[in-house]
Amino acid sequence: MRREYICSCHSWQNGAPRYDCAFVNTDSGLKGMYGLDIVRILAFFSFVSQSKRYPCAVVRWFDRVGDKPDTDTGMWIVRPAFTAQRRPSIGIIHVDTLYHAAHLIPLYATRPVSRNLKPHHSYDSFTAFYINKFIDHHAFSLLSDSY
Repeated sequence: MRREYICSCHSWQNGAPRYDCAFVNTDSGLKGMYGLDIVRILAFFSFVSQSKRYPCAVVRWFDRVGDKPDTDTGMWIVRPAFTAQRRPSIGIIHVDTLYHAAHLIPLYATRPVSRNLKPHHSYDSFTAFYINKFIDHHAFSLLSDSY
């Protein structure tokens, strides 16, 4: 069994914040990316109800762009999800639905990227992202099974 750390903290090693992204299992009956969604983890917490502990995460959802990977790169594209009132789509999920860490690559526009842009601001500064299937073997096999 393999263990992975998915972080969510306002100051990573006394520096900038770190809010990792992850795959969430939303439909185990579907193969690959069709049964998964992408989230950015904003916080972890737990609560107790009727003597049972429930570990949870506050997440920001991403929407898939299209129903198959990009034809040029072979990678899926996602963008931050918004409600009907144009607010970020935030939710609470059980940590057991977290499947694997996800690495997102910004879709760069034709304009130059500001030299002042810090890595920890990239999820808030870009409007769409590739899901990097080349980051590790697990992501590659997971995302290659999607089409």
